[in-house]
Amino acid sequence: MIRVFDLVFSLLGLVLGFPVLLAIYVIGLFDTGSPLFRQVRVGRHQQPFTLVKFRTMTVDTASVASHLASTASITKLGAFLRRTKLDELPQLWNVFKGEMSFVGPRPGLFNQEELTEERGKRGVFNARPGITGLAQVNEIDMSTPALLAHTDQEMLSSLTLADYFKYIFMTVAGKGSGDRVR
Repeated sequence: MIRVFDLVFSLLGLVLGFPVLLAIYVIGLFDTGSPLFRQVRVGRHQQPFTLVKFRTMTVDTASVASHLASTASITKLGAFLRRTKLDELPQLWNVFKGEMSFVGPRPGLFNQEELTEERGKRGVFNARPGITGLAQVNEIDMSTPALLAHTDQEMLSSLTLADYFKYIFMTVAGKGSGDRVR
């Protein structure tokens, strides 16, 4: 049932949000010259997939987890996109393709070995990664891998349709600040 909602809402978001996506893309061309950010992430069953977001950091920023990146790398447009969570909009494409869900564990990087190991032990990779979830609305990020994996497991073991909509609403309403940048 959740996959049906993911499919319908991501398609609606892509179609209705196209003017916003296009505007951010064009502004991003002037900001960094490369408005889309693509990064290989750990997906369902630990399969790689390419996550797409709007770029919020300079093009030459190292490809590391956000909490390991420098705040000096964030552009002015990027700061706005992060604060409003508009940088996440291109992930509607990942949701539409079935690589992600709106709600699930945030996909980590393959070099985040401790997080990958903790999630593997807890069965977290049996679910599609998500744009938001329990950890995100509680400001638990990838800098605390054991806590994050535990929270992901907790969310997945009790996720209901009501929770699905609650986490989406809380994220849209501004709960959670996203991954920290040092």
